[in-house]
Amino acid sequence: MLLFFLLGLLVHVVFFASIFDIYLTSPLVHGMTPHWTPLPPPAKRLVLFVADGLRADTLFKLDEDGNPRAPFIRNVMMHEGSWGVSHTRVPTESRPGHVALIAGFYEDVSAVAKGWKENPVEFDSLFNESKYTWSWGSPDILPMFAKGASGDHVYTHSYAAEREDFGAQDARKLDTWVFDHVKEFFRAAPANQPLFSKINEEKIVFFLHLLGIDTNGHAHRPSSREYKDNIKTVDDGVKEMVSVFQQFYGNDGKTAFIFTSDHGMTDWGSHGAGHPSETLTPLVAWGAGIKHPQKVSTQEYDDAFLKEWKLENWKRLDVNQVPCPHSSPSPVLLPPTKRFSKTGDTTDVLVRQGPSDSADIAPLMASLIGVPFPLNSVGTLPVAYLNHTDLFKAESMFTNAVQILEQFKVKMAQKKEVTLSFLFTPFKSLSDSKQYNILRKARSYIKREKYEKVVSLCKELIHLSLKGLSYYHTYDRVFLGINVVIGFVGWTSYASLLIIKSHSNLTRSTRKEAQKPSRLLPCSFVAIGILVAFFLLLQACPWTYYVYCLLPVPIWYAVLREFQVVQDLAASLSAFPRSRLAGSLVAFTVAIEVLVLSFFYRRVLTAGLVAFAIWPFFTPLWTRAKVTSLSWTAFSLLLAVFPLMPVVGRQSDLSLVMSAGLLILLLSLVVVTFLIKRKESVFREEILVHILQVLSTVLAMLVVSGTHSSLLRKQGLPLANQMVSWAILASSLLVPLLSPTNLFQRLFSIFLSLMPTYLLLSTGYEALFPLVLSCLMFVWIHLEQETLQQSGISCKQKLTTIEFSYNTDIAQFRQLYLDDLRRAFFLVFFLVTAFFGTGNIASINSFDLTSVYCFLTVFSPFLMGALMMWKILIPFVLVMCAFEAVQLTTQLSSKSLFLIVLVISDIMALHFFFLVKDSGSWLDIGTSISHYVIVMSMTIFLVFLNGLAQLLTTKKLRWLGSPKSHLI
Repeated sequence: MLLFFLLGLLVHVVFFASIFDIYLTSPLVHGMTPHWTPLPPPAKRLVLFVADGLRADTLFKLDEDGNPRAPFIRNVMMHEGSWGVSHTRVPTESRPGHVALIAGFYEDVSAVAKGWKENPVEFDSLFNESKYTWSWGSPDILPMFAKGASGDHVYTHSYAAEREDFGAQDARKLDTWVFDHVKEFFRAAPANQPLFSKINEEKIVFFLHLLGIDTNGHAHRPSSREYKDNIKTVDDGVKEMVSVFQQFYGNDGKTAFIFTSDHGMTDWGSHGAGHPSETLTPLVAWGAGIKHPQKVSTQEYDDAFLKEWKLENWKRLDVNQVPCPHSSPSPVLLPPTKRFSKTGDTTDVLVRQGPSDSADIAPLMASLIGVPFPLNSVGTLPVAYLNHTDLFKAESMFTNAVQILEQFKVKMAQKKEVTLSFLFTPFKSLSDSKQYNILRKARSYIKREKYEKVVSLCKELIHLSLKGLSYYHTYDRVFLGINVVIGFVGWTSYASLLIIKSHSNLTRSTRKEAQKPSRLLPCSFVAIGILVAFFLLLQACPWTYYVYCLLPVPIWYAVLREFQVVQDLAASLSAFPRSRLAGSLVAFTVAIEVLVLSFFYRRVLTAGLVAFAIWPFFTPLWTRAKVTSLSWTAFSLLLAVFPLMPVVGRQSDLSLVMSAGLLILLLSLVVVTFLIKRKESVFREEILVHILQVLSTVLAMLVVSGTHSSLLRKQGLPLANQMVSWAILASSLLVPLLSPTNLFQRLFSIFLSLMPTYLLLSTGYEALFPLVLSCLMFVWIHLEQETLQQSGISCKQKLTTIEFSYNTDIAQFRQLYLDDLRRAFFLVFFLVTAFFGTGNIASINSFDLTSVYCFLTVFSPFLMGALMMWKILIPFVLVMCAFEAVQLTTQLSSKSLFLIVLVISDIMALHFFFLVKDSGSWLDIGTSISHYVIVMSMTIFLVFLNGLAQLLTTKKLRWLGSPKSHLI
């Protein structure tokens, strides 16, 4: 059996990894040559301001008194330059947003494995193509563009990472630091001749990354006074910087300015998904080469924003790209209030309609200063922003089209090189002849000065090139997907046959004596494996393709070896009443579909829990154990409330966290009183353990209250609170090992040790969730023992006398029954409820950074992510520990129930594999992938968490001076 589990772990790791080769491979290609417009550019230098986390509506909307929040920027929009809404693509994180702005492509999705922090594949950027670039700002953003630059012409000036503190007194200092250092830079430049010479060159870029708005948004919400005051600080700073540049360069009129944001922010202070408040960001451009403001009577955009912002008469120029096949032909923006529900379901997250994107800003900036377009850019030049000759616009658009076309040609050549000629299917919409004809026509139109037709023709070529890039990027997707599905079905079939063969009575009566195996079967599969490997070798496929294509061969060999079991099963099932068999299959199918639907609609969990609540009334349990049945119903209905609660957009409620802590203390008092009454079972160390756990709960409540008060006073996270929080977290897995291994005492000790950590990570009603869940788990254990006795299976021990230390494999006691399928389903349902009960792990917006402020406030994405993941896993651990007790009390082998859970999880994973999308928004694609990853992770980590649950329930640490009899 150990060999089976190791094989299963390997198979699931391969299936899990396959999604990264199929859907999360890098789209970037290398080997192109630079292209730039062969005409003098309008600007010598470019200044890029990126106000991290700035929403378009917050900047453009007037304040309560009717005054602009950013008077200088608004003055620029009305008297000096052009403005519009820039649309960011999901995921709306800092790195993807900056990559789109500066490199012109939508983040390499393989970077998600590195948390959007590093370059998994090197890429070209505007900074790399410039003569020199100087940048100031966050240490999280600047280095990634310097790392990918050739030579040493990209200079970065960053503050210390410790300054990015969400609990700091004034996050505006992050922006004033940038402004102060830029002023100092230009004051010192005349005295430094090499530097002075460089900053007077052409084709140079100055990048000012302003993080204060994002930091204040996370800490105080975008509706806060701090967020809005920070906008005024940025506006004043930009005004001062413009004055500095103009004075230094003597108002030569050769400086272009771009002001924008990498992403916005939701009302509840998060970003990372597709809420319109995250994807709609401001774009304001002025200076050399930028078109001046235009007064108009009508606008192109059918939304309510212009009237709300009092900008109806000033022409709005959103950055537009050629419509993709899944976009509407014209941009239509809808107000956020009409397009988003705060339920947290992935289906409620709607993204913008329309073909607009922030990646178009990169080719605009490259054209302004006359540098080559970034090699990996897929943005379309927004010619409406340019104030230059029509010839320059046409030539720039032609260069843009050629640059993207070359990416298509390189991608096609790479795929053609590793595909057998008779199997290669080219992208028919953009053949070599069509490429030649479009380029020839464009050149002809330029000579005849038909510049508008050039722009239109180049946009068509860009559109076809982007479709072709997507076609070749996904060329092997169907082939790999089929192989993974074949392997998946084979593995699930083998696991099911193993359950039937080793843990049931379905085949025992009809099993025939084993016959000597034929050599034909293994020889056939060896031949198939050799043919598959030879085919992959001819196509020069990566080594991972061999794994995905060859793994199904031994799996299906193992399945066909058990063909006798299939025959025996068919013979056994033929004796079953057909109506009962059909009913069981329908019930199993409905149960699986309910689990799958719960990933899309959290309310399905509520419906399932309500069904659980009324289940005992339709069984003999109601007459046999009324108190247990009523308790089960009550806690099921209480738990059913949580999936109905909002997971995003809610305000912190400290009173609910304190209430959960008080309930835990009250429950502890009741249990300790019960233990004291049972004098014969009370030891000194047991009381000490409970006192230690109660003290941890009290400390957690004090830390939560003290930290909340300190952050409100803007005094940051107190060091003492931080140390206590980490100490509670570190001890949470050790303290339960000091308690007795009696079933209920150990389970209660685990609950009491994990709850203080959960309180520290809670901000509102979710603090009550593991409390209700644990109560339901205790009732579940009682209920399953009653169900077992009701089935006629003897249960010799009372629950109060069962010891976890006796939990060994007892498969010899009994085989699987139909009721065990229900127990396994309950486990999977409770695990899904633990994941989605108070949040949506598939949506980044479900995470609230404020939940980790008791541990740290300085920005650290990996550590913060780990803490939030542990918060999600705590209910998971509680369910797994309860499942250990269920296995023990029902006298069933852990291996058999685990195999059933494995099959259920694999069937769900196969569902999500078919539901993975490769079209639509990145949010749609990413969410569908995340569902598959979650289920596969649940299957893989179930093995490790099962081990953790066994460790927490069966092992016991010895107190100093304790007798050895206390050791387990």
